[in-house]
Parts: sequence; structure tokens; C-alpha cells
Amino acid sequence: MRAGRISLALLLVATAALASAAWWWLHQPLSLAADPVELSIELGSTPRDIADAWVRAGVQTRPLWLYEWFRWSGQARRIRAGSYEAPAGTTPIRLLEKMVRGDETLAVVRFTEGWTFRQIRAELAHAEALKATTAAMSDAEVMQALGAPGLSPEGRFHPDTYAYSKGSSDLALLKRAYRAMQQRLAEAWQERAADSPLKSADDALTLASIVEKETGVGADRGLVAGVFVNRLRLGMPLQTDPTVIFGLGAAFDGNLRKRDLLADTPYNTYTRSGLPPTPISIPGKAALMAAVRPEPTRALYFVARGDGSSEFSETLAEHNRAVNRFQRKPATP
Repeated sequence: MRAGRISLALLLVATAALASAAWWWLHQPLSLAADPVELSIELGSTPRDIADAWVRAGVQTRPLWLYEWFRWSGQARRIRAGSYEAPAGTTPIRLLEKMVRGDETLAVVRFTEGWTFRQIRAELAHAEALKATTAAMSDAEVMQALGAPGLSPEGRFHPDTYAYSKGSSDLALLKRAYRAMQQRLAEAWQERAADSPLKSADDALTLASIVEKETGVGADRGLVAGVFVNRLRLGMPLQTDPTVIFGLGAAFDGNLRKRDLLADTPYNTYTRSGLPPTPISIPGKAALMAAVRPEPTRALYFVARGDGSSEFSETLAEHNRAVNRFQRKPATP
């Protein structure tokens, strides 16, 4: 009987010592091979997989200890997939809390107003820790993967800053940007002026993409759109350089020549009336609203003043004088 009591006492002492050691370990910062240690947890990973993965990534402890902590806490099944960082000072308790909250480490990528799809793809290719699932796809294949087969990608992705989990795919990010632009375009189209000559939301997107490229000053967007709308009503060519430049593609060397303006292509708005066949850039909200609700004006012409703003004219004679004033250098004596 006495021996049994001694054994029980020893067991209680051992249990208390083990609990004390476990409490101490849970509250001590983990040793790390790097600062921070990064890990992407895939959907469907088991708690044991996650514990092993943290140790392989650089958390210097026994994977069994991490696994038993996850399991003993009762929160192992609440760990969320995602990308995480364990910076210096992270304890086992804080590590588990981070994964249960879904406190992910995010990277960001920005699509800028006026960009072409080629520029978007270049940005995605250089984005931090973004899985390049579309790298080998053609533009047409990307659109098919997004559920929009046969649709040009130009202008279809909302310009914005997108946060994403490290290790997520570029296709998933493109899908977000595509849906955002669809929504923004639908909202703008509902706000269109009753007398708009635009026949569809796609027409609005195309006009907005031109307005985005033609304006350096936000206050001019409405008037620039008004000039183009007036020309569409009259059947006049839009005569806008950005469409010609877009049509030249990679052949454009930064210098638009007279022969470029005379060469007939689907995007040459000097040789063809109406809108080009697709947008030429991604427009922002302000350009979209200018396209659907242009500022009332009788102007049919505008020319850059050289400071980003434009000079607007109602007649060709006024326009020619403005061109002489702002763009043609006086002859030197």
C-alpha cells in the first residue's frame, strides 16, 4: 500500500514536471533558421503535415512537439490554408493562433489605368510568389480559362491594387480583376446618358479606354469624351493617336510617323470611322463615367497644350490656330 502511494506521488510529480516543461515550451520563442520563416499551407493538409512543413521550412523544433500541440489545443482542424510567416519571437501558441485566424502574409500587385494586357502579363510575371499558371498560355487561352472564350483581353481587367496569398495563381488574380471590371462596367452602363450614341457596354469600355490614354488631366476627361461622342454622332473619324499606336503593337518605337497615320489597320481611327474593334487599355472609373456621361460641348477638336491639359475647339480653323500655338515651334530666324 505504501509502495503504491509512493508510485502515485512520483507519477504526480512527473506529470507536474512535464506540464511545467510543456507550458515553458509553449511560451518560449521558437528558434528559426531565418527571419522570418515562410510557409504556404495547401488546402487539405493534415496537422501532422503542417507541423512537418514548418520544421522543414526552418522552425527549429521537433515536428512531433508541434503536432501534439496542434492536436492537444483542440484547434488543429481550424487551421486555414494560406501563406504565413513566423518572425523572430514567435511562440508555438502565437504560431497556432496565426494559422487559426488565417492571419496570412499577403503580397500585392497593381494594375494601372491605361495599361495594355501585355503590360498586365509582364507585371504578373514579376509579381512576388505568384504561381505563373498562365505563363505558357496565349491571350486567347487565358480568356478561355477565365470563361470568356473569343473575347479580347484588352480593357477587361479592373485597374486596382490586388492583395493575394503567396503561392496563389495568377489566373485566380486575373479572375478577380476580370469580375471587378465586369461589375464596374455594368454599373457605368446603367448611368449612361439617354442620348448616348454608344450601342453597348462594350462600346463604352472601348471609348473609355481611348479617353484614358488621351487625357493627362482628370478635369479634361469629360470634354475629351464629349469631342469623341460628337464625332461618333457625325460619322467623323475619331483621329486619335493612341489607337494607331496600339495597332502598331511591339513595332511602335516611340515615334509616331506620318506613314503610320496613313497605313490602314482596324485600329487606325484616321482611316476608319467609328470605334476600334476592341479597347486599347484598361480605363479607370473616371474614364468609364466620362464615356457614358460626357460633358456637353460643341467642340470637335482638341490638342495637347504641353502641360497635360488640352485646348478644345469647335471649328477646324480654331483647331489649326491652337495647333500652331501649342505644338508647332516658330521658325528660327
